[in-house]
Amino acid sequence: MKPTLLILAAGMASRYGSMKQVDGFGPNGETIIDYSIYDAIKAGFGKVSFIIREEFLDSFKAIFEPKLKGRIETDYVFQNYDLAPFGIDKTIERAKPWGTAHAVLAARNQLNEPFCVINADDYYGYDSFEKMAKFLTTEVSDDTYSLIGYQIDRTLSDYGSVSRGVCKVDDSGNMVEINERTEVYFKEDGSVAYKDATGEHALPNDTRVSMNFWGFTPAIFKQSLPMFQRFVEANETNPKAEFFIPLAADELIKTGAAKFKVIPTGSKWFGVTYKEDKPIVQKSISELVANGTYPEKLWD
Repeated sequence: MKPTLLILAAGMASRYGSMKQVDGFGPNGETIIDYSIYDAIKAGFGKVSFIIREEFLDSFKAIFEPKLKGRIETDYVFQNYDLAPFGIDKTIERAKPWGTAHAVLAARNQLNEPFCVINADDYYGYDSFEKMAKFLTTEVSDDTYSLIGYQIDRTLSDYGSVSRGVCKVDDSGNMVEINERTEVYFKEDGSVAYKDATGEHALPNDTRVSMNFWGFTPAIFKQSLPMFQRFVEANETNPKAEFFIPLAADELIKTGAAKFKVIPTGSKWFGVTYKEDKPIVQKSISELVANGTYPEKLWD
């Protein structure tokens, strides 16, 4: 059974100012999602599922269906505010849904095969999809999941500090924990450091970080549902609380329910958060087209 690509695309993109999930970055208006799907098809994925808000459906179908017809099966999952399907008898007013792990749970009735999860607005590189496809077809099990580990100096910006989930990995290549570092940056000599309340700390340039590229079996739905129920109970009065994938992963690791293999990649990651990022991403994609990584017209 071929694995599925699950794309997190339900965000409101408030910092970007418009729907960056469907904004054009390639030479012919290709979205970042286009490049992820192109790489996933090449790597052997059999289906792509878009996790979206229901009001995005017509836009997504108009943009992606003509390109993908006959190339890969497509499916749509809606993330919304209704807690009843998750066994929670409450109505909680929020400005945004409950986070990435909640988004994955929204797909629980539509996925029966191993799958990976990625962000819609991040470029990951073919190597990552190839390695994840191999893992999902040969190694994954209900207690062995994975995370693509990016080299930290291949994910940073030349224009300021960023937040990164720094992975602590054991001698077997499995994740022990993820520590969120909120101010990570290049120093003048090209080395990497982060700051916290205690000062500046060095990080090796080959430190592995999470860019939200995870591999699971459908067992994750049953495992994470009670976690989500407890999370809502504890955070019903906190409108900004979000149930993130690393929270679920951390609990699975600490309880011994599952381990996460950190799969290293040399791919360069880039993404878009602010409108000012757009020309940088466009330049990066133009360079990938120029060096032959992608055709100029992606779907011809």
